[in-house]
Amino acid sequence: MKHLLIILSLFLFSLTVISCSEEEEAPVLTEVTAVTTPTNDTTPDYTFSSDAAGTITYGGSCSSSTTSAISGNNTITLVSLSDGTYSNCTITVTDSSGNISNTLTITSFIVDSTADDDTTTSDNSSTTKSYVSVGNSGTILTSSNGTSWTARTSGTSENLNEITSGNSILVTVGVSGTILTSLDGISWTARTSGTTNTLYGVTYGNSIYVTVGDSGTILTSSERTSWTARNSGITNTLYGVTYENSTFVAVGDSGTILTSSDGTSWTARDSGTSNRLLGVNYVYNTFEAVGASGTLLYSSDGISWLGDKNSTASFYLDGVTYGNNTFVTVGESGKIMISSDRLNWNSTTSGTSEHLYGVTYGNSTFVIVGNSGTILTSTDGTTWTSRTSGTSISLSGVTSIE
Repeated sequence: MKHLLIILSLFLFSLTVISCSEEEEAPVLTEVTAVTTPTNDTTPDYTFSSDAAGTITYGGSCSSSTTSAISGNNTITLVSLSDGTYSNCTITVTDSSGNISNTLTITSFIVDSTADDDTTTSDNSSTTKSYVSVGNSGTILTSSNGTSWTARTSGTSENLNEITSGNSILVTVGVSGTILTSLDGISWTARTSGTTNTLYGVTYGNSIYVTVGDSGTILTSSERTSWTARNSGITNTLYGVTYENSTFVAVGDSGTILTSSDGTSWTARDSGTSNRLLGVNYVYNTFEAVGASGTLLYSSDGISWLGDKNSTASFYLDGVTYGNNTFVTVGESGKIMISSDRLNWNSTTSGTSEHLYGVTYGNSTFVIVGNSGTILTSTDGTTWTSRTSGTSISLSGVTSIE
């Protein structure tokens, strides 16, 4: 009987030990310091915390030579990574009892080994580069006030047609599929577009960049380093693209207008004209498209378009913007037209006969660029002042950086 009691006691003790072991909690992992994005470091550090020591297991596209975790913060160095986006990297920790932690997903990040460090600028200047203009032969100019301009090295001799600013990144596009990007407007990096077609327009919206060009070319990129061709459904050349109100709008030859919510799938819209459309912008709660023969179109949604009937323009219009309660559109032979209501347009004196291609508004100033290095500025859209660009090369695009 005594032996039976001893055996029963041992059995119950074993059950208690097993039960306690089964109730041990698995390690809990949390992110402490994410990888800076974008980063030019191909072996970036990452810090996470674990409430128990154990063996680290890596998943997805990332790994590290560090395989042991301590209780507390753990900083690991990721094994050398190629340029690209990393969104599937995971970490788990298995403790000494075999308990496996929750799966910690490393916050998505971008590796761009050719990019500048976000915390520095190439000329060690703290001055904000408020305007950037691009043009033929790889010309890039920057200015903090629209008055004084500085030439920058682009690294290309190809003609650059347009520039945009989005997600703290500048992107310019041009001939032969040229795409350049910059963090500061000073240092520029060439990107592989995957096309030799000329690119005319570029914009940013819905967390992606979109560029358009010859033969209905449309390319998109979420991180500007790699670009994906999209099916536009047309062969007409596209000259301009913009984004607002969850809608991309692209315009081009023969009155072509396309819209998209995601930059991937595009739908043709009826513009009501067969004239070439050269520019499009979203200004003052309205999409505005301009083009040949003084064409001025507007739409609240990008789908249904109406013409500005009270415009008497018969010349090419290339760009349009809005600021200081004034619509401004520019075009050939130094033409500038302004409107307070978008319906009634009047010509104003530019002081030049050069073709004007681009116009932007920022920091309470309009800036226009055009042929022969022409740069004009105005605070009201009516009175314009010629500025010295330092170049005689044609300038085709300009953007403001707030």
